[in-house]
Amino acid sequence: MRKFKKLLAVGACLCMSLSLLAGCGSGNTSGNGSSDSGTKQESTKSSDLSFAFCTNTLNNTFQSSIDAKLKELCDANGISYTCLDPDYDLNTQLSQLSDVANSGYDAVFIIPVDSAGITSGLAEIKDAGIPIFNVDTAVIEDDIENFVTQFVGTNAYMAGQLVGENGLPAVLGQLVGEQMAKDYPDGADIAILDFPSNESCVDRVNGFLDGLGDNKDKFNIVAQQDGEAALDASMSLAEDIITANTDLQAFFCINDPSALGAAAAVKAANKTGQIGVYSIDASPDGKQALIDGEFTAVACQVPVQIAEYAFNAAQKYVGGDTTIDEKKVYLDSHLVLKDEAEKTVNDWQ
Repeated sequence: MRKFKKLLAVGACLCMSLSLLAGCGSGNTSGNGSSDSGTKQESTKSSDLSFAFCTNTLNNTFQSSIDAKLKELCDANGISYTCLDPDYDLNTQLSQLSDVANSGYDAVFIIPVDSAGITSGLAEIKDAGIPIFNVDTAVIEDDIENFVTQFVGTNAYMAGQLVGENGLPAVLGQLVGEQMAKDYPDGADIAILDFPSNESCVDRVNGFLDGLGDNKDKFNIVAQQDGEAALDASMSLAEDIITANTDLQAFFCINDPSALGAAAAVKAANKTGQIGVYSIDASPDGKQALIDGEFTAVACQVPVQIAEYAFNAAQKYVGGDTTIDEKKVYLDSHLVLKDEAEKTVNDWQ
């Protein structure tokens, strides 16, 4: 029976799985068209400038929306643009970073496959005199100081905290934690689906826990497991957690694919509305889940804003203004309410 329920849940969320499977996942669709793992996509223009985007994957709509916006901005400004997709393979990304260093690009935007694993590639690019704009997921602190021109990302700690008090400005994980504390003033048995290999996701969990505030001790974390930021892996874990913890009241998930997996498990257990699902991303599928009542709350990431900010900073830098006012720029998150989700359901922010 349990396998049958799982098959039903997989079928129900198949369309979501196609676009969000990796959450921080794998696959190869972008705003530039399709590509295979380890391949590159190019857009050649008349300008003398050329920018490259070394992402960690294009299988998640978050990364593909950054790709699409960077390409749009480069096209509008006559800048040649290349996107390199390693599909979460570290060795492939290191090879791509080496290619970038030897190809004479004017600026490069990078999301690391492994925050601590691309030091040698960053060093090659820095030695080639190419400015590095680290976006979304930060590399380790020493690499930011030694090689990165500027880091630009969503305030992940805030987003976790915000799934916190409705509408308060704060810092992605913290927002979610505040909202859960508000929804369960007497505390609750909760589970966390995390992704500990990703520094941004670690920040979200820390922000979430701090967002619980003075009520933190009232919350009993019955399970904290690595959902791999992916729908299928998270759904399987969530099913086991629900079975083992009959009093479970809520999940906190570090991104929408993971939360969609948890929501599918909740639905298969006939507990939609009884077990809350709190998420971070506010992707189009995440917004639809909020509208449908499958998500309780979701704080937004801002990939389009990240791309715009990083592009403008890079364009200014290569134009001769090399002043960097802030080495790290964190763009604010907010809690997405149902009315906003309904108005923007097809878009990232």
